[in-house]
Amino acid sequence: MKTHYICDLQDGQGIATLFLVREKEIRTSSRSGKSWLELDLVDRTGRISAKMWDNFALIAVTFERDDVVHVRGRVKLYNGQKELMLEQIIPAVERDYDLADFLAHTKYDVEKLYADLRAAIAAMRNPWLKRLLASVVDDPEIAPKLKRAPAAMTMHHAFIGGLLEHIVGLVALGRAVAEHYRELDADLVLTGIVLHDLGKIDELCYGRGIDYTTQGRLLGHITIGAAMVREKIRAIPHFPAQLGMLVEHLILSHHGSYEFGSPSLPQTREAVALHFLDDMDSKMGAIRATLDSAEGNADWTARNPSLRRSLLRTEKFYTGEDPNACADPNVAYDAASPAWASQGGPEPSAQKPASGTVARTAAVSGEQSETSPQTTFTGFAPRPAPDKKNDESA
Repeated sequence: MKTHYICDLQDGQGIATLFLVREKEIRTSSRSGKSWLELDLVDRTGRISAKMWDNFALIAVTFERDDVVHVRGRVKLYNGQKELMLEQIIPAVERDYDLADFLAHTKYDVEKLYADLRAAIAAMRNPWLKRLLASVVDDPEIAPKLKRAPAAMTMHHAFIGGLLEHIVGLVALGRAVAEHYRELDADLVLTGIVLHDLGKIDELCYGRGIDYTTQGRLLGHITIGAAMVREKIRAIPHFPAQLGMLVEHLILSHHGSYEFGSPSLPQTREAVALHFLDDMDSKMGAIRATLDSAEGNADWTARNPSLRRSLLRTEKFYTGEDPNACADPNVAYDAASPAWASQGGPEPSAQKPASGTVARTAAVSGEQSETSPQTTFTGFAPRPAPDKKNDESA
């Protein structure tokens, strides 16, 4: 049974617990010639580097990458980062652990996420696109993978259920954008949102960790997803060929540029909108994960490789370093709640996921939010175009 989680480890703490081995390597110093065993260990709250300096040769051959091991050792700070100095490593047997303790998972209820996605599809007006999306999300071969797949290896939403969380979050963003930019075809935007990363269900494997499949390495999720959607379109009699071409273009162009892997640049309004929505949600997901991590110090996070920067922890700037401070003593301060929320403005359609200590506590306890990023759905179709004779403001 697992007793300690990475997010809770403190400098100098002695531990005896279970971890999953993500990386394993015997290294040798070019200066001293001394060798050591270096591991990357993970659980559902994070990752930590671990070293074993003595008597590791016989132990190292008893386990491999993606195995679960019992370890005994002590936490140490090195260059400002926590790492483990190991004294003992023993391979664990399956009856000793629950694999869910080692895989990060969405904090939302997956079935609620899926119900919200199906509700969005049911509200579509275009019968062809509605039928196409229903054929995907109701496919018994696809649905279980779509509920479990991560959205990426490391960059964003890199956890079990991350792809579905990413998609449903984009549904809410896409609806708001389509309501603001009335020239967008809202159903086509929704189609791109649901299908753009579909190939990731087969690009990645996510049984005992997250890695690329052979198919994923050779083809990539854009090619895989486009082929899957093309097959679904062919299965619908008389599906309009030109509409199918627009759908495929959304998938092929959503990375936005050739240098980021798109074989086509976004060349329709909906494709441009999808690219920027996807890019924003991806980056915000990466930022959330970086700020939630204990790596770094009290003011700055560790460097995020995908963002190519460290991030400032801004909470104390909101309140003059006192998280309980507020100009109006009768109003509870919440930096995540915009001013218009208490001024009769529109309610946000997405519940902000737990962050920081709250997120890590939820991860450890295994709790999930009962509400998904899109808590309610009132239809995705855009508002009708205004009568320009009577509405000059449009």
